[in-house]
Amino acid sequence: MNMRVFTDELNDFLGQEVMVEGWVNSRRDHGGLIFIDLRDNRGLIQLVVTPETEAAFKLAETVRDEFVLAARGVLRERDPELVNPNIPTGKIEIVVDELTLLNRSEPLPVNTHDDGAESSEELRLKYRYLDLRRPSMQKRLKRRSEFYRFLREYMYDRGFTEITTPILANSSPEGARDFLVPSRLHPGRFYALPQAPQQFKQLLMVGGVEKYFQIAPCFRDEDPRADRLYGDFYQLDFEMSFVNDGEVVRKEIQPLYEKLTTEFAGKKLVCRSEVAKKYIPEGETVPRLPFTVSMDVYGVDKPDLRYGMELVELTDVFQNTEFKVFKQPSVKAICVKGGAKLTRREIDEFTEKARKLGAGGLAYILYTDEGEKSPILKFMSAEEIAEVTERTGAKNGDAVFFGADERDKVNKVLGQLRIAFADHMGLKNNAEVALTWIVDFPFYEWDEKNKKLDFGHNPFSMPKGGLKALEAAETVEDKLAIVADQYDMVMNGYEVASGAVRNYNPEIMYKVFNILGYSNEYVEERFGGMLSAFKFGAPPHAGAAPGIDRIFMILEDEENIRDIVAFPKNGNGVDLMMNSPSEVDQIQLDEAHLAIVQEEDE
Repeated sequence: MNMRVFTDELNDFLGQEVMVEGWVNSRRDHGGLIFIDLRDNRGLIQLVVTPETEAAFKLAETVRDEFVLAARGVLRERDPELVNPNIPTGKIEIVVDELTLLNRSEPLPVNTHDDGAESSEELRLKYRYLDLRRPSMQKRLKRRSEFYRFLREYMYDRGFTEITTPILANSSPEGARDFLVPSRLHPGRFYALPQAPQQFKQLLMVGGVEKYFQIAPCFRDEDPRADRLYGDFYQLDFEMSFVNDGEVVRKEIQPLYEKLTTEFAGKKLVCRSEVAKKYIPEGETVPRLPFTVSMDVYGVDKPDLRYGMELVELTDVFQNTEFKVFKQPSVKAICVKGGAKLTRREIDEFTEKARKLGAGGLAYILYTDEGEKSPILKFMSAEEIAEVTERTGAKNGDAVFFGADERDKVNKVLGQLRIAFADHMGLKNNAEVALTWIVDFPFYEWDEKNKKLDFGHNPFSMPKGGLKALEAAETVEDKLAIVADQYDMVMNGYEVASGAVRNYNPEIMYKVFNILGYSNEYVEERFGGMLSAFKFGAPPHAGAAPGIDRIFMILEDEENIRDIVAFPKNGNGVDLMMNSPSEVDQIQLDEAHLAIVQEEDE
């Protein structure tokens, strides 16, 4: 046979001559026989080389790991006692007639096997082309391809049109730093790589496109972290025209998240928070949690609902308390099931985490066989202890931890402790996915540092109530009460999408800026292109942008987002493999009308 056969196809060719190609995964010399495990990107096959095939045997004596070979021979069944049940081709082997060396390999700087001896991340990124040879990485690349196909088929089935938007664009106020590209033809001017195709997709709606999507590359100069790539990432960007209610968008895209969870990833959808269940609309499966509720009940705006452990309101319980520590504007608690087993050292570690978050300490009660135990019990009345027990639902074996301070600080501290306790108690089951929508974000917020109102999130979202709501807001409190028709999708404690009904009305756009003291002229100067388009019959429209790198990371049970892309940069934003960012020639600088200015030593 002259045509190459892949390892996952070999079982169909038993007794026939086949030709395979791949890398040497391992070689074993048994004297009279040489065994080579040959690996392609679909699996392994054992080659048997005998002295009777003199040329092939002589070559087999010299090959080493990762040499590239072609082998031709007859596929046969292995002896029963030599069967390898751990691989799909474990019952067959190829008796080699002809062996060809396609290329040699130097000793490898990184491990290409999934044997637990993984190389450091820095080495893996520097030699990423070798790291990608590992079967687990090959599988992930294929899974990501299937993931993209799954997304596209869903969008096509829903009547969306795939349209690509420019990469060389203008700077836009997305909240992160732009990557700037100097123009050779227009000295002193710059393009910006798009942080998102936001303006273009809205202009497509003005242009008469009904439903648009693309798997869009986005570029943001912001610090990397475990769940955020540096520089470039991808999102499923989509927009729908003639939509003036965020619930329409949520119902359009929610089945995709559900199908990705159950059909693509084979995971179970859950919601274990009793509070969140109250916010699931009739006929739906995913909660619509108002932003303020999320902050009050979970301490964060991206709660993980695979577990409960809600923040319990106790301020009124301690309104007249004699316990000085709890004489605060806000007192809350969380009940940790099984927490009574925490050691003194573990409690001290959680207390230190609370202090780093701004708390003065961490009061607690342990519910044991001998009754309640805590240094604070002597300061609390029997009625207060009984009310705490009832409200938190604490049982024997549980622990209750308290926060007492300004409301925002209490929410922040207990919200982060909730996550830490869940990690410690093993409450995060990777076989499960909890989805929730966060809705009704504050349109404005109070900037305590500068003592003034500012935009809460996205100034180009539509305020609920439109112009009437803006005109009716006279006091600061009225303005802070305005909410945007904006929504985030949260998956297992990660924000994986953000979207909104857009502010498509120039009159409303002027007004939302006027409230903060900006003139119409300022708005026209900064956002003139969009405003001009909206003056020509822009339809109401809305959309969102699921971050597909982060979603794929969650579905693949990875904690580091760099492990689910082919060529990521490291934690400092450096591509160790390509050595970028790098210096460029003076000729290139001159063509781009740029000069490097050396910073003076301080």
